[in-house]
Amino acid sequence: MIEGDTLPTLEAPRLRLRWLTTGDIDGLFDVFSDETMMRYWSSAPMRERAEAEALLTKIQRHFAEKSGFQWGVERKDDGRLLGTCTIFNVHAANRRGELGYALGSAYWRRGYMSEALTALLDYAFGPMQLRRLEADVDPRNAASLGLIGKLGFRQEGLLRERWNVAGEIQDTAFLGLLAREWQARRA
Repeated sequence: MIEGDTLPTLEAPRLRLRWLTTGDIDGLFDVFSDETMMRYWSSAPMRERAEAEALLTKIQRHFAEKSGFQWGVERKDDGRLLGTCTIFNVHAANRRGELGYALGSAYWRRGYMSEALTALLDYAFGPMQLRRLEADVDPRNAASLGLIGKLGFRQEGLLRERWNVAGEIQDTAFLGLLAREWQARRA
């Protein structure tokens, strides 16, 4: 899957997807405490910096276990952490995983996540040799559904009342993308 002690750095035109370090705790807190960004997330916004510290520990533990790979999305021109991109719940034998992404709301509608996910999908379906990626998106999140739809993901189902986030019951649109579909789009 991914060898070594850290994630490889992936390059996009304006962005760099890179290993997250303790120097990113404040940036992680900024992203995951952003109530607008977290509106359609499967957990409530962070309230304390210690939650970002715990998140970084979890990210690094999942990497060590080879069960999850979460990159920081850094803007090249100023080094600012804008969000994260993740491949998690990786099943090596089935060559599949799940896609996750978060982008601070101040950076929405600028094409950043489209760039980041294109680099990540190239890596997932190239060097990682995944056959399939899945995404779980709140069906009310039209922007996110539009983004991954443009990348080729297809809705495969609706999981009703899947999440309970701070007392609000939420459905999930379940989407999938196959390596052969991605490679055909990129050819």
